[in-house]
Amino acid sequence: MTERLPILYNKKPCYDIVFTQSFEGLWPELEALGFGECRICIITDSKVDELYGEEVLSLLKDRCRKAVKYAFPNGEEHKTLDTVKDIYTFLIREGFDRKDLILALGGGVVGDTAGYAAATFLRGIDYVQVPTTLLAQTDSSIGGKTGVDFDGYKNMVGAFKMPRLVYMNLTALRTLDDRQFFAGFAEVMKHGLIRDAMLYEWLIENMYEICERDLDVLQEMLLRSCSVKKAVVEKDPTEQGERALLNFGHTIGHAIEKSRNFELLHGECVALGAVAAAYVSWKRELLSMEEYYEIRDMFVPFQLPISVENIDPQEILRLTKSDKKMEAGQVKFVLLKKIGKAVIDRTVTDDEILAAVNEIYFSDEDAHA
Repeated sequence: MTERLPILYNKKPCYDIVFTQSFEGLWPELEALGFGECRICIITDSKVDELYGEEVLSLLKDRCRKAVKYAFPNGEEHKTLDTVKDIYTFLIREGFDRKDLILALGGGVVGDTAGYAAATFLRGIDYVQVPTTLLAQTDSSIGGKTGVDFDGYKNMVGAFKMPRLVYMNLTALRTLDDRQFFAGFAEVMKHGLIRDAMLYEWLIENMYEICERDLDVLQEMLLRSCSVKKAVVEKDPTEQGERALLNFGHTIGHAIEKSRNFELLHGECVALGAVAAAYVSWKRELLSMEEYYEIRDMFVPFQLPISVENIDPQEILRLTKSDKKMEAGQVKFVLLKKIGKAVIDRTVTDDEILAAVNEIYFSDEDAHA
């Protein structure tokens, strides 16, 4: 069954999120948006290309004016300006102009990189998101944030560029390995924690079906999770205020991600950051001790980490100071007032951050205790 979730921009329809279980409906969606006569460039990575590149290309060939495919190497280390430069070169050689379309086929790295290329090539051309990972489907493909890492700093270069469509084929989730699948679940859990306590409870109640990747349950989960992000980004599309709530778990999470040289997946670091933020919330008496430990422990059944080795807490603190979410020298930290209610706080101290990092840090001393 196909379902749709419309996203508004300035209270006007902007694009639809389509939830379905095949790629067959992609061309009719593109044609309905007026892309029948344009050139389409599928941008993907080497891993996704092997799985879906030719299938999606074959759906577009002989239907639009021209369909081509560009695949860059898989991995966060390729989410760079160098990759964007290579995309520009390919588009120029293939004769693309402002009336053409980029189609981002892949996970968050592909969506962010292809989206930034679309935002900046010829001062902006249309693009469509076709996310194939849980993290991309529940979070990064929605809301128009695009960008790349710079010199190891996460998403330091970017632009807001709304897609014309987000098309989700949920069967792609069954091809993910467990680690990739559950890393994306961290963002689903985040949406429940910050905005929807009923979603949080539903995730716990449907734990078995989610872990078994029941497609109908995953579709309901994504519809509910994306509805949270929809509500936030529609109110604050360019992150002037409330949209920062979506950064719950990301301040410390991004610091851990960089500290560990991206050995840990983004969602794994978000889970760690969420535990740390919940810890600060407990110590400030916003959450009860029982709520904190429940939040922490609920990541475990979904194969997400709640402690981390091989970090230096002082380095993590330093890296939070270089995060792009800094504002007038203050870290914008997202705390939980209760499950389902997040707040932005600019008063979290260095000592509180260090205490939170030490809470999730599994040191050599711990191993020998």
